Amino acid sequence: MTSDSETMEITHLGGSALGYRLGKAYDPTLPTLVMSNSFSTSAELYRPQFEDDELAQTANLLAIEPYGHGLTRAGLHDFTYWDSAIANIQVLDALRIENAFVLGTSQGGWIAARMAMLAPSRIKGIVPLGTSMDYESERSRELGCWDGIEFCTPAIDSLAVEVGDDWVIPTELVDAVLEAGLGDTVSDEDRTFWHETHQQNYRGDDGRQRLRTISINLRDRDGLLGRLDQVRCPMLWLHGTADAVYSVPNAEDGIARFTRSENAELKVIDDGQHFLSASHPTEVNAATAEFIRRWS
Repeated sequence: MTSDSETMEITHLGGSALGYRLGKAYDPTLPTLVMSNSFSTSAELYRPQFEDDELAQTANLLAIEPYGHGLTRAGLHDFTYWDSAIANIQVLDALRIENAFVLGTSQGGWIAARMAMLAPSRIKGIVPLGTSMDYESERSRELGCWDGIEFCTPAIDSLAVEVGDDWVIPTELVDAVLEAGLGDTVSDEDRTFWHETHQQNYRGDDGRQRLRTISINLRDRDGLLGRLDQVRCPMLWLHGTADAVYSVPNAEDGIARFTRSENAELKVIDDGQHFLSASHPTEVNAATAEFIRRWS
């Protein structure tokens, strides 16, 4: 398995190395689209976006891996989604990119929203995919969302003990992520790819610690419902009807809470999975390109 990702040094969290991938040489005449990946995946989640000519001609494509993911390493052991939002803004600073659109899958969606809150003058619009702005609440389960506490707690408990250098993430945990993210649409080739990618990124005791922390962050995160009126930029929320993690009714409730957004639109994609950019790249890429052109 090879990756086109690189690392960049930033100051946040005692000094960090941020994994990122830029689709091609930066073009200052184009807007920039930051892409934030889902739980335990990496910038490789956005291979269908990097391969799309229309999207590449519309914007500079910049995938940045959150803390605990891919090549990103923090100077401190603990981090939250707020830290990943701050780190993304520091990457933009380092690349001398004044403003950007942000697309995020699942956890990437609430990182995108946090970036819009933290840097409102710099974030031109956000495109959340298959996400929720709530914490893992009883309310969200009543709206048909998964039980994230039930999903994450066994992994958190099993990852509590130190391991040796030969440890790698168990494939059954990777398969659980793939089932939640892509259902029964995963090809044998993609399953092998993600097994290998995860086992490169999560190995040894450092890998165990990072995997445990991101699982805790997913289960125990703070919700954003009380802050959503801080988001002023336009947004396009894309959500699939086959999303096994967060429901369409939850997305409908969430989009209505962006009361001060310049324009807040929900677009539902038939048969779309939780990892919507991977399951339905044609629809996601076209809608994102149109959104960027509209609001640039």
